[in-house]
Amino acid sequence: MIYITMKRQYVIGIDYGSDSCRTIVSDVLTGNSIAEAECDYPRWKSGKFCDYAKKCYRQHPLDYIESLEISVKNALASCPSDVVDHIVGIAFDTTGSTPVMVDESGTPLALLPEFSENPNAMFILWKDHTAMKEADEINSVAHRWVIDYTKYSGGTYSSEWFWAKALHVLRSDEAVRRRAYSVVEHCDWMPALLTGVTHSKQIKRNRCAAGHKAMWHEEWGGLPSQEFLSAVDPLLDGYRSRLYDETVTSDTFVGYVTTEWCERLGLPHKVMVSAGVIDAHAGAIGVGIQERNMVCIMGASTCDIVVAPYDEINNRCIDGICGQVDGSVIPGMVGIEAGQSAFGDIYAWFGKLFLWPESLKGKSVDSKNIGKIIHLLDEEASKLPLTAEDMVATDWFNGRRSPHVNMQLRASIWGLTLATTVSSLYKSLVEASAFGTRSIVEDIRRNGIKIDVIIGVGGISLKSPYVMQVLADVLGMEIRVSASRQACALGAAMLAATSAGIYPSLHVAQKMMSSGYAVIYKPNMDRHEIYTGLYLKYKEIGDFTSSL
Repeated sequence: MIYITMKRQYVIGIDYGSDSCRTIVSDVLTGNSIAEAECDYPRWKSGKFCDYAKKCYRQHPLDYIESLEISVKNALASCPSDVVDHIVGIAFDTTGSTPVMVDESGTPLALLPEFSENPNAMFILWKDHTAMKEADEINSVAHRWVIDYTKYSGGTYSSEWFWAKALHVLRSDEAVRRRAYSVVEHCDWMPALLTGVTHSKQIKRNRCAAGHKAMWHEEWGGLPSQEFLSAVDPLLDGYRSRLYDETVTSDTFVGYVTTEWCERLGLPHKVMVSAGVIDAHAGAIGVGIQERNMVCIMGASTCDIVVAPYDEINNRCIDGICGQVDGSVIPGMVGIEAGQSAFGDIYAWFGKLFLWPESLKGKSVDSKNIGKIIHLLDEEASKLPLTAEDMVATDWFNGRRSPHVNMQLRASIWGLTLATTVSSLYKSLVEASAFGTRSIVEDIRRNGIKIDVIIGVGGISLKSPYVMQVLADVLGMEIRVSASRQACALGAAMLAATSAGIYPSLHVAQKMMSSGYAVIYKPNMDRHEIYTGLYLKYKEIGDFTSSL
């Protein structure tokens, strides 16, 4: 029986993406969005604190704070007053792993005057790959240690994750090293900020970020031992005791919004705050993920989420994925995460190339203009024939996340000739991203996990029928696209409703608040056969280039 409250109550879901903060106000009875608002990160938008050539991507905590205030206020401003008065919960999802060095109070160092312009004191965005050397060293020590702490991280620790990034900063910046007390994920810091936490050890750590990204697991009593961390580098001495032992699932109540933040955001008092969650997991929740589904959150990169019952996992470690964590997505099930380090970023890069003359003139190259170019490329590429002799590319423009993480890899294109056109080159890039997804699906299935349906989430799934049809044809599978344009924020709203006690479980919240599907793409099996041949060529080219 589904529990239904007759009270008029509303929750706020906040989704921190790579470029902006998005807020929705949702009706807890239906999940319907009452109001939405979005705010770009001002410093990030201007390109501050990044070095693209070095794959260094940093975001200032003020970007998060300012965009939070603007997006929440704007969303509430379009709500009737009686809606605002009945808001009972709020929850956050963010990118991850996106950690920051903090002082003892849990304050990101970049919020201190002496570090306000220091990128090493800021949040290290998920796609920052400056810590590849550190990741290699963590893997080297882990694979000869008495406990292999990478076993639930697909067997390989990534430069995108918590410990590698923290160590890289500690090695790179003496001033940060002297002042840093601990490390906090973005998704854990936001709830702590709004609930007034005053010590870093009091911050509740969510399981989906702690799991494979920080190598937390109940099997070895939480985080890796201090002995292991110190063996990687003595600079990590003492960090284990200053972090945490316990984690919480993302449907956990962690406190109330403080009076100060109620006033700053325009919220009523006694608004309950849920534990944070990584955006991909929130998106999977928002579309109602269940076993035998793979939810593909398609943005700049992809995160592919699967949940499996305990008896299907049967204490096995799934090789080659990013991670598997009990309760990381749905409490009572094992969450499995994989993904691609670049997806939409590939298309954006290609579109940006065409605006190079504009940049020479001093004109800004904004996302709207890039979007227009990509739309034209979609139209032209969709008209091209599909043959067994087509050009083939690999998708490792930002390294490879799954299967078997390797951030050193580079993309390649086979089959270029003087007859190559812009649209045929773009077509090969779209197909490469689809081939990358297929390799993930095959890898998970090879490990005994069933996948019957793909669910697409995110801007690409709603904006590009061409990309989605290519993906369906490459996979030979049905793809359902979430009707919600804000599936991640909706997932956060479901968590807020659950942690606030509106629903007895996240499962019930999903049933009540889900928005269904906007469109379903059916595979063309004739094209699938041709794509299978091209996919085998993709694998061959990948094997060759990865050996160079």
